[in-house]
Amino acid sequence: MTEPAAANDFIREAVRKDNEQGTYGGRVQTRFPPEPNGYLHIGHAKAIVQDFGVAEDFDGLCNVRLDDTNPGTEEPEYVRSIVDDIAWLGYQPHSVVHASDYFGPLYAWAEHLVTQGLAYVDDSDAETITAQRGGFGRPGVNSPYRDRTPEENLDLLRRMRAGEFGDGEKVLRAKIDMAHENMWLRDPVMYRIRHAEHHNTGTEWVIFPTYDWAHGQSDAIEGVTHSICTLEFESHRPLYDWFLEHLPLTGDRPRQLEFARLELTHTVTSKRRLKKLVDDGVVDGWDDPRMPTLRGLRRRGYPPAALRAFCRAIGTTKVNSRKAIEELESYVRRELNRTSRRRMAVLRPLKLVITNWPTDADGRPVVEHFDVVNNPENPDEGVRSVAFSGELFIESDDFAEVPPPKYFRLSPGREVRLRGAYFVTATDVVKDADGAIVQVNATYDPATRGGDAPDGRKVKSTMHWVSAAHAEEASVCLYDRLFTTEVPGEATGEALDDLNPHSRETLTGCQVEAALADTEPGQVVQFERLGYFALDPDQPMRFHRTVGLRDEWASIQKRQAKSSG
Repeated sequence: MTEPAAANDFIREAVRKDNEQGTYGGRVQTRFPPEPNGYLHIGHAKAIVQDFGVAEDFDGLCNVRLDDTNPGTEEPEYVRSIVDDIAWLGYQPHSVVHASDYFGPLYAWAEHLVTQGLAYVDDSDAETITAQRGGFGRPGVNSPYRDRTPEENLDLLRRMRAGEFGDGEKVLRAKIDMAHENMWLRDPVMYRIRHAEHHNTGTEWVIFPTYDWAHGQSDAIEGVTHSICTLEFESHRPLYDWFLEHLPLTGDRPRQLEFARLELTHTVTSKRRLKKLVDDGVVDGWDDPRMPTLRGLRRRGYPPAALRAFCRAIGTTKVNSRKAIEELESYVRRELNRTSRRRMAVLRPLKLVITNWPTDADGRPVVEHFDVVNNPENPDEGVRSVAFSGELFIESDDFAEVPPPKYFRLSPGREVRLRGAYFVTATDVVKDADGAIVQVNATYDPATRGGDAPDGRKVKSTMHWVSAAHAEEASVCLYDRLFTTEVPGEATGEALDDLNPHSRETLTGCQVEAALADTEPGQVVQFERLGYFALDPDQPMRFHRTVGLRDEWASIQKRQAKSSG
């Protein structure tokens, strides 16, 4: 994949310095290590772009490593979805591996630390261990099992490995410093007992490494040079280094670097909260178009190129911040404006009858065809033929019987342009028994064919339309923010308190031009004057609004510039 080079940042500068100093012989290798206990979301996209982008910028390699050290929460379904989502985002890993592939070497290294007196088996339960660790500004307390001999610890560890003990009965802890100011160095747990089937290793193992024990050592086994993590792991780095310093590595010692994760306004990325949305039926599933998962964004029509461009453009920092979702949408809109074909669709149809439209010898309305440009941004897309006749559908809000001030669309006596076709003038309306307008009658000017008047007269509005006799019916989902506040939960402490009960509106009976019946599943088109819409991959003729046409981010920037000026 060829993309604009990312601006220089502190991570790339660190890699560049390592290369200049020959730290890894000029070699660069990174990894993206998701835990397969859920679906990837927009925050993961930032990490993927970072990990793969650094490797790409320095002609290096990037692996995907499934951090599968917790058998109770991990499933093959998540593994498949992660690999698929990374490919959809546009990246091809050098290899796909599992942390569980390294359970053997990790265990051998654990025995090494035990024999060196640097790890011990502890019989304390989890609650006791937590209490022993103390707190910030308050030193921890040594476990009563801390002084077991290496021989005793090795015997117990091997019996743990053999399955002699029950879940939670014993753990293996690193022996570091219970008074250390960094809490992660207060004898962290390395192994715990779990009698559970693992998706990759089956029942071969009953002891499983913690993240901190598996992380750096897996990096070393793979040959990772730069282990790029999000900022919450900065305090783990001394432990990462401690483990590597005390092991008989045969290759280079990897280096951990941290950057700020991506957060968006009106969005949550907590797997726990996202799972609750799914479990409670607030959304239709992990791929609901309102979800910030890559699956949801994909279904909604977000182009992967826009996600990559956004993630690269916002840069890499060490300061946590929350980006406006409107900024992400501006990248989506820009990409779709370049790539999407234009089509006409009427979401809330109102019939427009041209009373002076000609009929053929059999009394049937004449059908004309107009060539309409598919994509003005790309002439190579050519044109399409659109049918036009005497009965059309227009948007219901494109007509006002009593127009408000500065309303330039269709109203009695007002002339407007029908996109690419003719000028029409509304004459009267037909109402139902309740007084609602069900039909607008109008006349057309045959001399304005193609949308221009020979006498040079101008109109103030151009409206889209669909020929009633040639229209296809569709359903359309319109989306608002899933959360009403910019920072969900800021006021109450619980993000789900700020759910938007009106985040989706589903319209049925929409009338769209015939060409939309040929849209490929997942393809995004622009509904003229309305926005960008993606055809659902599973439900025929159901479209999801990806983004509207209005660039809200540009408006926000203007307001910010005005207030700062």
